[in-house]
Amino acid sequence: MAALRSFASVDRFQAEIASPNPKPGYVLVGDELFLLERARKAVLAQFVPGDLRDFCLHDLDLAETSIFDALDIARTPSLMAPFQVIFIRNLKNLYTRGAKKDEFAAIDAYFRAANPQALILFVADHLRIPADLRRMDYQEKERFDRIRETLGDWCGVVEMGRVDEGDAVRWVIEYAAQQQTNFEQDAARELVDALGADMMLIASEVEKLLLYTLGKGRITLGDVETQVLAAKQRSLYELTDAISRHDRAAALALLHGLLNASDGGEDSAIGHLYMLARTFRQMLIILEKNVRDSRAIWQALWQGFRMPPFAADDLIRQARRYKTRRELTRALRLIARADLELRSSPPDKRLVLERLILDLAAEPKPAPAGFVSGQYAMEI
Repeated sequence: MAALRSFASVDRFQAEIASPNPKPGYVLVGDELFLLERARKAVLAQFVPGDLRDFCLHDLDLAETSIFDALDIARTPSLMAPFQVIFIRNLKNLYTRGAKKDEFAAIDAYFRAANPQALILFVADHLRIPADLRRMDYQEKERFDRIRETLGDWCGVVEMGRVDEGDAVRWVIEYAAQQQTNFEQDAARELVDALGADMMLIASEVEKLLLYTLGKGRITLGDVETQVLAAKQRSLYELTDAISRHDRAAALALLHGLLNASDGGEDSAIGHLYMLARTFRQMLIILEKNVRDSRAIWQALWQGFRMPPFAADDLIRQARRYKTRRELTRALRLIARADLELRSSPPDKRLVLERLILDLAAEPKPAPAGFVSGQYAMEI
C-alpha cells in the first residue's frame, strides 16, 4: 500500500520498533482508534509471542495502578518471558491534581537506566489531534506540548491524528485492491463521507462489503448505498432518536437490534459506546452553537467529527429536544461511567449497556435550586 500522510507517524513507529535499537518508551498521542490499534498490533507482532502473552504483556491504567508500580513492573525482569511490554493508559492522570514532581522524578530515574528488555507505551488518548495540526485546539496543543516537555526527552512521540478524508478514500481503494477487489472511486468517497472519515467504522464496513461482493471483484456505489447507508439509518440514529424522545422501550429494543446485528455480539459494546459518546458530543456542540439547519452544521463541526450527510437534519432535530446543556453533559457523564465499567470486564456487558440506555432515555429531573452548570467534560 502506498504511503499515506495520515499514517506516516505510525509507519515510522512501526519501522523504529522493528529496528535493532528502538527507544525504551513511546507516547501514543491522540484518540484515532484505528491508528492506535494499528500501532498496538505492530508492537504485539514484534515483541509478544502468542504463547507468552500472559507473561510479557501488561495493560495498566493509571486510574487503578500508580506510575511507581508500573515502573517497577518494567524494571523487574520476567522469569517466564525474555521481553516485557507495558501499555499505560489514562496518561492524563499524570497531568491533573498537582505538580506530580515525585511521579515525573521516578519516570526520569527509570529512563536514565531503562531495562533494555522492556518497552513502555504511554497512551494519551484523551487528546484529539486533527488531520491538519494547524487547526489543533489551543488547549489541546498546550496539553500536547506539556507531554513533549515531560516525556519527549526519553520517549518517542507518535501522533495518532484524525485521518484526512482523502487518505481515507485512498486507503479504502488500496486495501480492497489487496483483496483483489476494485472499490470504485465514487463508492469509496461515498463510504468515507457517510461515516465521517471514522476509520474504525470504515474498516469494519469495508470488510462487510468485501464479503457482500465476494466473487464479483468490484464494489460499486450501489453496494455502498444498499449495505452501509441504509443500515446506519436504521441503527445508531434511530437509537439516539428514541433516547432523545425519552422512549425507553423503543430505545431498549433498538439497542438489542444493534447488539444482535453486530459481528462481535456483546464484544462490540465498546464500539457502540464510542459511537454514542461521539453522537452526544455532536449534539452538545449543535445545541451550544444554536445550529438550526444542515447548511450551518458543517461550520460548527470540524472535519473528521461530522456525521454522515443523511443524518444531519435528524441529529439537529434530536439535539434541539434537549433544552439545556446540563441534560447533554449528564448523558456524557453516564456514557463515561459505562465506558469505565465496560473496561473493568463486567460479567455481562449487555446489562451495562441496557442500564445505560434506560438512564439516557429517562425523563430529565429538574435542576436543584441555585444550580449553575459547570464546564462540561468533552473527554470521553
